[in-house]
Amino acid sequence: MKTLGTASVAALRQYVRAAESASIDISALFDKTDLNQNILHTDDGRINGEQFQYFIRLLCEKTGNPVLGLETGDFVQPGSYSVLGYITMSCATLGEAVARIAPFEKLVGDMGTTSLAMKGENIKLTWNCNYTDPLVRPQLVDNVFASWVNYARWLADNHEASPSSVKLRRSSPGTALENAYQERWHCPVTFSADEDSLTLKKTLLETRLRQPDPLLRKTLEAHALNQLASLDTGTDLVSSVRHSIQQQLMQGITRQDMVAEALGMTRRTLQRKLGQEGVSYQKLLDDVRQTMAEDYLRNSELSIPDIALRLGYSETTSFHRKFKAVTGKTPGEFRAPEEPD
Repeated sequence: MKTLGTASVAALRQYVRAAESASIDISALFDKTDLNQNILHTDDGRINGEQFQYFIRLLCEKTGNPVLGLETGDFVQPGSYSVLGYITMSCATLGEAVARIAPFEKLVGDMGTTSLAMKGENIKLTWNCNYTDPLVRPQLVDNVFASWVNYARWLADNHEASPSSVKLRRSSPGTALENAYQERWHCPVTFSADEDSLTLKKTLLETRLRQPDPLLRKTLEAHALNQLASLDTGTDLVSSVRHSIQQQLMQGITRQDMVAEALGMTRRTLQRKLGQEGVSYQKLLDDVRQTMAEDYLRNSELSIPDIALRLGYSETTSFHRKFKAVTGKTPGEFRAPEEPD
């Protein structure tokens, strides 16, 4: 079953700000999507992609606004792009900032992917949306493009900077509402197009930005690369649960309710979603315990009873039995150096 990966809390916050501005009760949205509202206070939290898509759907239904995505772009901030936002702030030119989108956009979330293409004196950015809900998809594309334009204007300190043209797969929201796009983007907008793309003049990309800092940019990019490495295949729910279990076991605890809370959902929702993935929480716990047990035995001098305790086993005998069932060896036999032939 293909999942929608994850989205950063930074991306969620933009929609929350838009909802609050429209006096919408966000508590109800969080309850219906089984999200814990406290996740908004985390700096590096991520939520399940299906939950994010459902959150946007509920917001669309609540507002009944056919250009909701376009208007939520007004609420973009540097933090909306996670560490990518701060990388772009330290770039020397707008073109340098644009070039950072594709390599690091996964940190913002798995909502879609960007590709860049040179065409004469223009650069075309095409965004391929991964979300499948027909109500959400056009609003998400609108949000991405509107956010890009507003953020680029802020970066360049030029509120008149605009694309040359925009193409949208979505159908027209009606002649009257088409004006909302023209007012914001000041360029031709084609609806029912064969792609979602935004075209910029190369001369615009030469615009110098406010505070270029190449040393800071390199530091931030190194940090971003580490974050990407930690996500790896962990953008799916199963890998996120594995990571959360590992973090808990390093503190000597293992509680499913705490894992669920860390992922912004209830324990019941976590069980249901793992079931949809064909795994159980216990299976993931067993796998992570086994991996950590082997690492402790190979690379530490901890006693076997201490290792059992750290991994949440109430009795050392339980650890012995589980370990041998997997490896065919007791922990002591696994740790003992092999005799040379």
